[in-house]
Amino acid sequence: MKLTDGEKLILLMLAEMYEKLQIDGETKPDFLRSAIFHDHLWAIRWKYSGIPFEPTDDPPVVREVVDILDMWTFIEYAYSNLDKEQRQKLALDAAPFGENPRFSGFDGNHESEHMSVAMFLVNQLDRFQEFKGRNFNCHHRSLDTHRRMLAAFEPLRSSLADSSLSVEQLTKILKGRAHPNPMKP
Repeated sequence: MKLTDGEKLILLMLAEMYEKLQIDGETKPDFLRSAIFHDHLWAIRWKYSGIPFEPTDDPPVVREVVDILDMWTFIEYAYSNLDKEQRQKLALDAAPFGENPRFSGFDGNHESEHMSVAMFLVNQLDRFQEFKGRNFNCHHRSLDTHRRMLAAFEPLRSSLADSSLSVEQLTKILKGRAHPNPMKP
């Protein structure tokens, strides 16, 4: 979705009027204000999917963050269903990444756009609620790590409709966290 500067101002003024007049409508002024101020105009289409907006593609960063969050949803769900022996096997086979794997976010200094999209998806659009309440700033660059893991996850995704990741699949994905050049983090 694209809005001119004037359209943004009009929407913000209408949001203020909604609040001042205490109008309880289907559009939420806080959400619109947040989408505009954080430059997540794509989210307006997501939130109000019943409105026939012009068809447009989401920004690439949105698609990438959705894929990363989806992958971590599968990882955390599968891990939570492992028994003690399976967890021990994963810890050993995917060392040092196999113990309690959890999505830790993105670097707020260098990957702030990804972090902002993830926070908006979870906190404003109520998607990926398993990550609600987490700090999305891991304070170190993580995007390349997520991308390597995604490369291992993508071929498996279509086969996971009604099943969970196996220990072997988790191992393969989590080993993707390792940098291909061991001299670099």
